Amino acid sequence: MIPVVDRNECTGCGICVDDCPAAAITMDDADIAVIDKDACTDCGICISSCPAEAITEG
Repeated sequence: MIPVVDRNECTGCGICVDDCPAAAITMDDADIAVIDKDACTDCGICISSCPAEAITEG
């Protein structure tokens, strides 16, 4: 399942953007992580790298 970002928990640090090997994560205008479901390979790296635990399995 594709990871999901909790918009209330995301701090906008950008670590997930840097760590995503598929370049499937960007930051929106509010500095909240957005995962491109078509580009995501469901590797789970973003889940483990998020210090705010804002990304979980979908």
